[in-house]
Amino acid sequence: AQQSGDVDILSSFKRADAGEDDGSLDFSALLKAAKKVSPVPQVSVYLVHSCLSTWSTAVCLPGPQVSVYLVHSCLSTWSTAVCLPGPQVFAWSTGVCLPGPQVSVYLVHRCLSTWATGVCLPGPQVSVYLGHRCLSTWATGVCLPGSQVSVYLGNRCLSTWATGVCLPGPQVFAWFTGVLLAPRKKRPGDEKPVIDVWELLKSAHPSEYEKIAFEYGITDLRGMLKRLKKMKAFEPKQSEAFLKRMESCYSVEKGKKIVLTCEVFDPNVQVKWLKNGQEIKGSAKYIMETIGNVRKLTIMKTTLADDAAYECVVGEDKCFTEVFVKEPPVTITKLMDDYHVVVGERVEFEVEVSEEGANAMWFFEDIEIFKDTNPAKYRIKKDGRKHMLIILEAGLEDIGMYHCWTNGGHTKGELEVEEKELLVLQDIADLTVKATDQAVFKCEVSDDKVTGKWFKDGVEVLPDERHKMTHVGRFHKLLIDNVKPQDAGDYTFVPEGYALSLSAKLNFLEIKIDYVPRQDPPKIHLDTTGNMVSQNTIIVVAGNKLRLDVEITGEPVPTVVWSKGEEVITATEGRVHVDTRKTLSSFVIEGAERGDEANYTICVTNAAGEDKAKLFVKIVDVPDPPQNVKCLSVGEDCSSMVWEPPAFDGGAPLKGYLMERKKKGSSRWTKLNFDVHEATTYEAKRMIEGVYYEMRVFAINSIGMSQPSLTSKPFMPLAPTSEPTRLLVHDVTDGTCTLKWMAPERIGAAGLDGYIIEYCKEGETEWVVANQELCERQGYVVRGLPVGEKINFRVSAKNLAGVSPPATLAQPVTVREIVDLPKIRLPRELRTKYVRKVGDKINLVIPFQGKPRPVVKWSKDGAPVDEKVVGVRNSTVDSILFIRSATRDHSGKYELVVQIENMEDRATIDLRVVERPGPPTKVKVTEVWGFNAALEWEAPKDDGNCEITGYTIQKADKKTMEWYTIYEHNRRPSCTSSDLIMGNEYMFRVYSENLVGLSEEPGQSKNTAVIGKTGLDYNPPEFQEKDVSCVPTFTQPLQDRSVVAGYSTAMTCSVKGFPKPKIVWMKNKMILGGDPKYIMLNNQGVLTLNIRKPSTFDGGRYSCMAVNDLGQALVECKLEIRIPIDPTAEVK
Repeated sequence: AQQSGDVDILSSFKRADAGEDDGSLDFSALLKAAKKVSPVPQVSVYLVHSCLSTWSTAVCLPGPQVSVYLVHSCLSTWSTAVCLPGPQVFAWSTGVCLPGPQVSVYLVHRCLSTWATGVCLPGPQVSVYLGHRCLSTWATGVCLPGSQVSVYLGNRCLSTWATGVCLPGPQVFAWFTGVLLAPRKKRPGDEKPVIDVWELLKSAHPSEYEKIAFEYGITDLRGMLKRLKKMKAFEPKQSEAFLKRMESCYSVEKGKKIVLTCEVFDPNVQVKWLKNGQEIKGSAKYIMETIGNVRKLTIMKTTLADDAAYECVVGEDKCFTEVFVKEPPVTITKLMDDYHVVVGERVEFEVEVSEEGANAMWFFEDIEIFKDTNPAKYRIKKDGRKHMLIILEAGLEDIGMYHCWTNGGHTKGELEVEEKELLVLQDIADLTVKATDQAVFKCEVSDDKVTGKWFKDGVEVLPDERHKMTHVGRFHKLLIDNVKPQDAGDYTFVPEGYALSLSAKLNFLEIKIDYVPRQDPPKIHLDTTGNMVSQNTIIVVAGNKLRLDVEITGEPVPTVVWSKGEEVITATEGRVHVDTRKTLSSFVIEGAERGDEANYTICVTNAAGEDKAKLFVKIVDVPDPPQNVKCLSVGEDCSSMVWEPPAFDGGAPLKGYLMERKKKGSSRWTKLNFDVHEATTYEAKRMIEGVYYEMRVFAINSIGMSQPSLTSKPFMPLAPTSEPTRLLVHDVTDGTCTLKWMAPERIGAAGLDGYIIEYCKEGETEWVVANQELCERQGYVVRGLPVGEKINFRVSAKNLAGVSPPATLAQPVTVREIVDLPKIRLPRELRTKYVRKVGDKINLVIPFQGKPRPVVKWSKDGAPVDEKVVGVRNSTVDSILFIRSATRDHSGKYELVVQIENMEDRATIDLRVVERPGPPTKVKVTEVWGFNAALEWEAPKDDGNCEITGYTIQKADKKTMEWYTIYEHNRRPSCTSSDLIMGNEYMFRVYSENLVGLSEEPGQSKNTAVIGKTGLDYNPPEFQEKDVSCVPTFTQPLQDRSVVAGYSTAMTCSVKGFPKPKIVWMKNKMILGGDPKYIMLNNQGVLTLNIRKPSTFDGGRYSCMAVNDLGQALVECKLEIRIPIDPTAEVK
């Protein structure tokens, strides 16, 4: 069916069963062979891909078999009908399953570019695997036992399918059940002419459309009628109001103006301009001009709303046009930033475009994101030129590349999501307090949104009058007022959602008063727990509060003195102060600073003695920012960064560094690592080539993270190009070698600066650079090579990022002159006589070959050419002879000689320059008889340097002296002029003609031809008027019609009669009045009744009656209205 050009495959099967021969495969023989070959009932499939949006499959077998009709009307809609005898099962979800030794089919449509089909038959049958890896590549393998069939199916283009079968011997494979048939020869009369269905429809009557559509397998009747309406030629009527109409359509870019112009016949007539049928009033946007007969409509600053149909109306006449407004490509002015976030954070991808209100498409990898795509996760916003894609809570499944596309630009950004990790910036410290004092537990974590709970000895602490919990940013506090002995214990803070806990101990200081009659020397009781890492060293985080409570015993009450080095601390208020009580002395530093780091001494004295203790307070802080962040090298999508450690490590060892980067001009920084990086070098990856980036580094110690370093200088990831392609040797001489190559396949954002050419002798490893400066062309002549040596060559491309891998010749080149005999390759048009007109430019390019460079000589008629008259230019491969303005003196035989030593080749060119001939001579009238005159003349003296091809003869009456041509291209030097008018005297002139044209001056006859008068009597016949009156008669009756409801129809007949009859249309013998649904036309006796979109109520008998003074006539027809049937309903 495909070979016969048949559209409907089912019709082909029907004709095959009926025994009709259409030149395609013998289906009946195929079915008979299938019964013999297949031991079990099998399946027959024929697949045709007529275009990208239409699929059809037909399966028909006699007996208890399977019949399947599959139609793919569009890319997203499938319908399948399966008819089986008896209680069978069909499932379109996983395929077709039949009981017994039948066929099992599994068909899955994963997406538009992936197909998988498996067919399995029991026993020694067929196993098929069909894979569609991409839209343009198909591969099919069919394996049968024994010496059977192997099939390869290739898709040569997207709309053409071809199947190749290779078998030993004269065999044929039909894609039915794997049946082998002998080839069937066509009879001479088998071939039928190809019929153009659309030409047939255009010439057919509308009543035959359904019949033709059914015959040729056209199922979409509505689409057929629309296409047929567009294909019908529109014959423009001759306008009486317009001299020149507007163009059929105009195109203009958005924002620019456009002028619609037409010319009217009457310069004073008024015109109206309409837009989509509505009249346009003059304004600043629409400017109407009248300039003589020209009418102009200027539309200023066009928008998409101006894309419409426009009319210029003069009375009842109109001219139409359409204006198409082209929207300029929307470019992206602000690129998308990369994001590096943790789980649960909000992500906002933002871009800016060049036009407000422009459309932008968002994609995650290859999946488009719409406004209604998972609204609980995505939000798409548009604010003027800004477009935003918001991910409300990022998860690990959102990791990937996000794209934003406009009709003129594209940008992408990468999203990296890490699991949450909570860092403890300040741990809880142990406390020792006395009765009625306040205890404050304080900690700091890295996330200010984290909440938590406080526990005492494993029991949750609930807020009350004495216990208060606060959460301000990253700080969490537990305040206990009026401390009591029962408040002592272990306190723990547990952040919600993390397997982490912070613990500290509250010690209750009980004051005891001993009444001792004797004196005790003073004693300092230091608590070595808490912040004290050793017995005399205390570590305090910068910015934190240090309160050192020292218990003192002694009788009488000792005096306490605190000193920093040699300086005594006496202040009782301020940032650093001392608070001394009877048995307790407290040293307090509010907001520790680096300058507070020193050795401190406490000295207690009384009458019984003294005691001293020395303490070293160490202040630790976050480190200073790293220094000198810079980029060492770049790659295609990576860069190597290096920096110096901070000048001050904060008093604690450095744990490592965190890096961030951003695109230049952006304010969004993206983290590059979540795990601490210990080295001072880092290789950043997954960058976009050609985009400027900036980097900064943070230092981290046990206390926290430093301020960011100074931003590095902007750098751009770049990569060298790929190697040059198609390197070859163009020419070799003694000491030189000419190389040619093509540009690299990948150049990249760094561009291409030039090429480096290197060579080395065979067997050596030292490469010598042939060019001192970069070669910008794709070819180079390497000079100074040793003659007779074998040389290897290679070419590398260089750009800002470096030198590419080299392209190398597969074999070494032997440096030796190649002798080539001289040979002229004369063009075909120069092998015969070369004719040109006077004044033409002549440029003859004669290619030749020969090595070494041959000597070229030109001669004309045996003498060397005069270079003042004829220009000659010679190169290594051709010679050019040119004449700026040819004259007849340039005619002659030119000879080209190409010579190498004693070897030469010659070529001759016969050049002839021609012009118009001169006038004929001795033109005279030799004889006159009746109404005829004989003329003779002689050939012109100057034939224009070419053969005379004919003569043109003209005559003129001496009364009017108007010349008329009586003969053209007359080849003989004589002629006879006939049908001359009696009583007139005639003059004659003759033009000669050659290849260039007619002569400029004619040859005038020296005598004239006089036609004498003779007596004639003319008796005109009497005129009798003919009676043309007749009774109305219908020459073409009405035809019965059957139409589909909703489709307009027309009924036509023709009538004759005189006087002109009156026409009356009736429906069911009722006269049709002024109903706008019916349009009645009468054109020169052809009567038409148009019915617009008829319904079932418009069916019935229609009649047409013609009446005049001599009688009347009547014709009738029946109109049947059919209700359209939904084809999909039948399939279901």
